[in-house]
Amino acid sequence: MDFNQEVLLVLAEVCQDDIVKENPDIDLFEEGILDSFGTVELLIAFENHFNITVPITEFDRDEWSTPNQIIKQLNELR
Repeated sequence: MDFNQEVLLVLAEVCQDDIVKENPDIDLFEEGILDSFGTVELLIAFENHFNITVPITEFDRDEWSTPNQIIKQLNELR
């Protein structure tokens, strides 16, 4: 499994919704799939699963709003 697919699996698990895999351009915040608590949970899951730390202070909701944007950001942090 490649990195992008793994990110989508972690994202689907945290969001408890497979739509993130089916529609990687969906706005997670606008659609109510992810909220502030979910964001923290997601960042912890990425740290645990990929050993990638994303400081909450550097989290820009506009740059992390879709699954594709999340994949892009994590690829840059790897």
